[in-house]
Amino acid sequence: MEMHQIRYFLAVCETLNFTRAAERCNVSQPSLTRAIKGLEDELGGPLFRRERNNTHLTGLGDMMRPHLSQVLTETDAAKERARSFAKAEDTELRVGLMCTIGPGRLLPFLQAFRDRHPRINLTISDGNGASIEENLAKGGYDVAIYGLPGGVDERFHSRRLYDERFVIGVAPGHAFERQNAVRLADLDKQTYVSRTECEFDGYVGGLFGQAGIGVSTVFRSDRDDWVQTMALAGLGFTYIPEHSVTLSGLCVRPLIDPEISRQIQIVTVRGRPHAPAVGAFVNEALRFPWSSRGATPLPAAT
Repeated sequence: MEMHQIRYFLAVCETLNFTRAAERCNVSQPSLTRAIKGLEDELGGPLFRRERNNTHLTGLGDMMRPHLSQVLTETDAAKERARSFAKAEDTELRVGLMCTIGPGRLLPFLQAFRDRHPRINLTISDGNGASIEENLAKGGYDVAIYGLPGGVDERFHSRRLYDERFVIGVAPGHAFERQNAVRLADLDKQTYVSRTECEFDGYVGGLFGQAGIGVSTVFRSDRDDWVQTMALAGLGFTYIPEHSVTLSGLCVRPLIDPEISRQIQIVTVRGRPHAPAVGAFVNEALRFPWSSRGATPLPAAT
């Protein structure tokens, strides 16, 4: 059974006239008649009775009409969905987002993408950097945004979006508030509120060890809002990416000697065929003016 046979059959059902049905389908009447005959052979009986000027459906034709009409409707709907998919329309795009990336940095981009591609539905899931990378590799995400100290491995194709430095966050009135910047050595013997999901935790810990710096960890949390609240309450310092600072009133200073920064990248799986929506998302991300957003202004020393 072929789709043109179904279309011809339904046209005859509507017109009850082979000549008018052929005109509607833009084919010759003999071609339409042959197609109907082939369909009848396949279904095992006549679909129409032609009695002079009185063409009407047989019992078999009447029974087949709703079924074949549904086939045509669903086929046309499937073709339309396929066309929309090819144009990156009405599709779901699964984005993995590293949980330590601050929303303020990404929201302008996500809004701009939504404005330009309103028919792509974004599903954003967060997690730590390692889990985002692994889920991307397993097909759980179509594309991901993250940044790890060692970069991404050869399984992935990555492009840089922006860099951001780490800052020290403390409560107003802390000794660090009087400094323009905080040196790594200044952290020795300080109380520390740990961000357990920080992908640079091991890297910074190694720097502490090399420099002989010891800190007293008083609290640990996997939620940046809790960590910032604890630091603001005067429980200790925390180090955090500058664009992840969301708590008003937290005193932040750049960390120097050495300065620590991370590179945020957009990542896909190398060699994996991607839907048009993925290409649209990556291209928009690479065109977005991240650098024009500038760095988060830090309070001047008092």
